[in-house]
Amino acid sequence: MEAMSPRTEPRCRTLSIHVVTWNVASAAPPPDLSDLLQLNNLNLNLDIYVIGLQELNCGIMSLLSDTAFEDPWSSYFMDVLSPLSFVKVSSVRMQGLLLLIFAKYQHLPFIQVLSTKSTPTGLFGYWGNKGGVNIFLKLYGYYVSIINCHLPPHMANNDQRLEHFDRILEMQNFEAQDTPNILDHDLILWFGDMNFRIEDFGLHFVRESIKNQRYSDLWEKDQLSIAKRHDPLLREFQEGSLLFPPTYKFDKNSNNYDTSEKKRKPAWTDRVLWRLKRQSQTDFHTPALSAPFALFLRSYISHMVYTISDHKPVTCTFDLELKPLVSAPLITLLPEGPCTMESDLLISYCLAADFLSSPWDWIGLYKVGLRHINDYVSYVWVKDNQVSFSDRLNQVYIDISDIPETEDQFLLFYYSNNLQSVVGISKPFKIQPFSFLEEDPLDEAQPQI
Repeated sequence: MEAMSPRTEPRCRTLSIHVVTWNVASAAPPPDLSDLLQLNNLNLNLDIYVIGLQELNCGIMSLLSDTAFEDPWSSYFMDVLSPLSFVKVSSVRMQGLLLLIFAKYQHLPFIQVLSTKSTPTGLFGYWGNKGGVNIFLKLYGYYVSIINCHLPPHMANNDQRLEHFDRILEMQNFEAQDTPNILDHDLILWFGDMNFRIEDFGLHFVRESIKNQRYSDLWEKDQLSIAKRHDPLLREFQEGSLLFPPTYKFDKNSNNYDTSEKKRKPAWTDRVLWRLKRQSQTDFHTPALSAPFALFLRSYISHMVYTISDHKPVTCTFDLELKPLVSAPLITLLPEGPCTMESDLLISYCLAADFLSSPWDWIGLYKVGLRHINDYVSYVWVKDNQVSFSDRLNQVYIDISDIPETEDQFLLFYYSNNLQSVVGISKPFKIQPFSFLEEDPLDEAQPQI
């Protein structure tokens, strides 16, 4: 079995990551988000979705409902992405800020969520209407921090925005002793409604430049671009070229910039930045084959088709090329055949030599198309229902009464209590009706693995 065989030198692999940031202005999800999620783009084979929303409805009744149930946006994304083999890996919410991570289930044994964190910077530094939320994880052995933020608004508050940016970064300290400082993480993805504005230029000039698609005329007065020229740390965060119209402020239910009495000047408030520890700050469009961990920008665009908010959503698609530091799962899972609805489900699994198991580890049975890790149809503690065990090879069973009578495809996940993550998955298989075996003239029924 793979986990017991000598480990070979891992080959480089490419992960496609799609980042979404959107200030939804308390709106509910629209009926169709295919364009936002690039579901109809046949040139993309995405592995991971990173979704950051700002200004979710955070009224008292809404927050109480979202505490008891999934919020409407999370439910929507799970409904759309789960049939495509994406599972919600982690989420964190602070009032109107929400950060979600989805990954194809094949990657789950190589993703370990180390912590989630909320950093409020609103009223007196305690109110969570502004600030940042962070998910810190290991991806194929590399440290990755993902931050969704909402910084202070208005043209005159640029210094305050930069101060909050620094405060959010400084607060990303982690309790585990062997965890590096965030600036030593291999990748930081930082995005959100950063609220940076366009200085000096008048409203007429800005709108004429947008109308004629002369976006480059506005770049030099973009407050974030100016700040990066003067702040060495901020300069380490890269960004793609702003080749799309400013994403704020629009009249709702239209593509018209603000026509109210205030007539706010358009601005690129919604941004996606990244910082790599290992890659040189040179050309991030061209792959460097010798780099063990490198990020390459595929697209950086806005989506004008959505009108529910006064902001337009922005997406950024990357190819992450890496040589895995972890190339084999810690647990190898295998349902033993024949798998039928008339007998207990026997499960064999073997442990990697360096895996520390716990009596609180468990194995879950899932239908293919699961939404999140708690979406199991049955489970068993690894120390219960044990049939046999050795140093590395073990067998447990799930009782027949806990097996659903359906011919759907299933998966097995091994969840580690110590690591608080999935460390092994099986291949998809079917649990066949008993009659399926009786009608096989050659008596060669096998589990469909």
